Amino acid sequence: MLKGIPGILSPELLKVLCEMGHSDRLVIADGNFPVESIGKNAVVIRCDGHNIPELLEAILQVFPLDTYVEKPVSLMEVMPGDTVETPIWDVYKEIIRKYDDRGETTVGNIERFAFYEEAKKAYAVIATSESALYANIMLQKGVI
Repeated sequence: MLKGIPGILSPELLKVLCEMGHSDRLVIADGNFPVESIGKNAVVIRCDGHNIPELLEAILQVFPLDTYVEKPVSLMEVMPGDTVETPIWDVYKEIIRKYDDRGETTVGNIERFAFYEEAKKAYAVIATSESALYANIMLQKGVI
């Protein structure tokens, strides 16, 4: 056991977060995301049974966002013509405000298929049981 480390961060996840360097990316994927195929060149971490907001909250306690890029947080855009609502994005922005003084200005959107291409370059992909649609989020690591 460690003091000050959120219990949801498994030893495997902590190791990966520590291994990551400046500008490496981490994808926290919803339950519909093709984790294994997109993450075939990345470290895939299973966090089944957990939702993205609880993981994001814990990760941002130990993971600095990149200050050398304008948008170190990326969300998958809703496809044109899709009528899906994305209230989870507001939850993400609220969490980000707690851990980064730039708040929601750190958040950008990436077209769905471009998000998949960027995700293929990620250092790690976390599989969750998040059921919200378009809930995928990509974080770019900064420095301490």
